[in-house]
Amino acid sequence: MLPDEMEQRREIEARMRAKARTWGYREVTTPTFEELELFTIRSGEGIIDEMYVFEDKGGRSLALRPELTAPVLRTFVNEGRSLTKPIKWCYFADCYRYERPQKGRYRQFWQFGIELIGADSAMADAEVMMVADELLRAAGVTFVMKIGHLSFMRTLLKDLPAEDQKKVRSFLDKRDTDAASVFLSETGRENLAAPLQQLISARTLDEVFAVIGEIPEADRIRETFRILDSQGIQYEINPAIARGLDYYTGVVFECFAEGLGAENQILGGGAYRLAHLFGGEDTPSVGFAIGFDRVMVALGEKIWMPFQPQVTVVFTPEARDRAVAVSRELRGRGIICSIDLMGRGFSAQMKNAGKSADYVVIIGEEEVRSGMATLKNMKGGEQQTLSLDDVITSLTAQ
Repeated sequence: MLPDEMEQRREIEARMRAKARTWGYREVTTPTFEELELFTIRSGEGIIDEMYVFEDKGGRSLALRPELTAPVLRTFVNEGRSLTKPIKWCYFADCYRYERPQKGRYRQFWQFGIELIGADSAMADAEVMMVADELLRAAGVTFVMKIGHLSFMRTLLKDLPAEDQKKVRSFLDKRDTDAASVFLSETGRENLAAPLQQLISARTLDEVFAVIGEIPEADRIRETFRILDSQGIQYEINPAIARGLDYYTGVVFECFAEGLGAENQILGGGAYRLAHLFGGEDTPSVGFAIGFDRVMVALGEKIWMPFQPQVTVVFTPEARDRAVAVSRELRGRGIICSIDLMGRGFSAQMKNAGKSADYVVIIGEEEVRSGMATLKNMKGGEQQTLSLDDVITSLTAQ
């Protein structure tokens, strides 16, 4: 990633960090590699094919992290159990997956996410979705949030064997609802095919509960949506969302962006319980992760960057020392400033500055004698001789 791209990425990252901080989420970081068991203990051995796995010199099986939630919960179990709950943590880091690279989906990729640990309420669920909404809006992404709840599908499929439930949910996770219906028909559960399609098509809670009936979680689910509605959060209800069902326990949600084609999901999250798998107490949690690379692809050319003038100090041979001092003073006031390092003459310096500089500060024999500096606008061509303080005032006002 070259400087133009990195500056854009850092700008969007900074907006997300700042927004998360206003909600009280503080940053943590975890190792790039973890013990392999941290990921297989909840996802099974099959996930190994999708990961970078290696053995270290001590014979330990390690893996480059494929995601951040498990490492963050492992950190909570090891270091954070005595902290006052709820714990609000956020992170931004690179992860690794072994798969064919695609647009916005790379073998080394970046995630921005939050974890709210130790809260188990409609308010907690709603807050995390509101944070997700604000982070994506702060980044400038145009998106749609879709929300579901695992109890919807679990209630409908409760009489199926566990393996068959898992199969149906696997189809739903891949958004292949037709395959889910075909599977039910082929296995002699035609009676569930029609209700499944009705549930998948439901877009209001009333429609959902008309299919599955009232359930123990209904009041909390309704309260969660009431909170979102009271704050004007835009969303769609989607009962077909299935996100790693051995991992999530309640509300689940995803966000989809424009401009990414079929691979348009940029955020996924929900309520889950993981701490007990890593030796801790059974702790309710809710969080999400944003695919940062996909956010950048979705933004495309729409990224607004604050203007910072590029300044070059140009000097004559006898004015070199003064020019170096002036450039240091400009940088000390937060101005981006370059100076010739190639031994070029004055004319060559001006010609080179014309390729990239917005302004040139000229230091020659007269400027050294007077203590002044000549500021030239390279776009408009106008120039004026000013005190250094006035030069700085003019440049910082841009």
